Amino acid sequence: MARWNTLALLCALAGCAPTVRMPPSAPPTPSSSPTPDIEAADARVRAAVASGELEGLALAFIEDGQVKTVRSYGQRNAAGQPLQTETVMYGASLTKAVFAYTVMQLVDEGRIDLDTSIARYLDRPLPDHPRDPRSGPWPDLRDDPRWKDLTPRILLTHRSGFANFAFLEPDGKLRFHFDPGSRYAYSGEGLILLQFVLEKGLGLDLGSEMQRRVFDRFDMRNTSMMWRPDFAANLADGITEDRQWLPHDERSKVRAAGSMDTTIEDFARFAAGFMRGEGLSARSRAEMVRAQWPITTATQFPTLQPELAPAQRRPDLAAGLGVIVFDGPQGRGFFKGGHDDATGNTWVCVERRRACVVLLANDVKAEALFPGLVRQLLGETGVPWSWEYGEMSMR
Repeated sequence: MARWNTLALLCALAGCAPTVRMPPSAPPTPSSSPTPDIEAADARVRAAVASGELEGLALAFIEDGQVKTVRSYGQRNAAGQPLQTETVMYGASLTKAVFAYTVMQLVDEGRIDLDTSIARYLDRPLPDHPRDPRSGPWPDLRDDPRWKDLTPRILLTHRSGFANFAFLEPDGKLRFHFDPGSRYAYSGEGLILLQFVLEKGLGLDLGSEMQRRVFDRFDMRNTSMMWRPDFAANLADGITEDRQWLPHDERSKVRAAGSMDTTIEDFARFAAGFMRGEGLSARSRAEMVRAQWPITTATQFPTLQPELAPAQRRPDLAAGLGVIVFDGPQGRGFFKGGHDDATGNTWVCVERRRACVVLLANDVKAEALFPGLVRQLLGETGVPWSWEYGEMSMR
């Protein structure tokens, strides 16, 4: 670990992205790739809905890059209307993975470089751009030149040094909590900054780019980065931990950190296409799920918590580009979660099998079921559930 810290420091100073040396996982065995027990997972969800502990959940199972099963359960709103596989649901932070996929297409085209300072793409220094509620409070960084050290790779791996969002700071101002690139700390603000660079620096409209590059490519007809009036006909509201229904947020602006609406059918198509390697070069596809930087905290939230002592860290857990990567009984895997007060989502994949589970829930209490459902569908994977959800009771 001391050797890793030295390499990390040198690379941070040089602006590079070292390869994280994960310990080799055990060779997969036949028992590592169990037959998915779809009916057991189905029974588990139906029982949770029947008992009243769960209001609504949709799931998809992908094997060998093909969608095998898409199902939905429960209700989509307080009126009791059924949640369907084509019901529009809030994607939350699953948006970040789709955004990273979009960025990697731009990398393939040579329009942006992962390791070039964002200053290279802007027509003037970042802090000279006016404060704009649609992007970020960039003037707050006027007295801190470290913004020039930020690169697309650093932002996609949550190593910006920012809090999750500036509005969470006591004074509401954006600041660096550590040198850019030096450690992992989840930050939606970093993704918003990369969106700003693409839009102001490259002249792109992110919503249009994601529509063309992702949603149209995979026939995701009910997915968008902004609210569409036609979504209202079959829309999921969400229910909180204390069982209060919240209306679906009709998002009026594109936000790379989490404005995507989608359906389980649509996101399953994206997940399957990603596992088949569609839309990206083999190099960029591999780069997204490569272990880019070690994760050194006990849990994902709170985002700026102290780092664990080296001996307490999970050595097989690292940041990818827009996703989290890990090694487990079936080899390399990756996942991305999405959460707010009334939403619980996850996307878990095993690389060797090109297999995934997607779970979208309009009930935040559904997250307690995720480990068991993923286990029934994918077998033991090594997903870092305790890092993702902390001390939440899981089944």
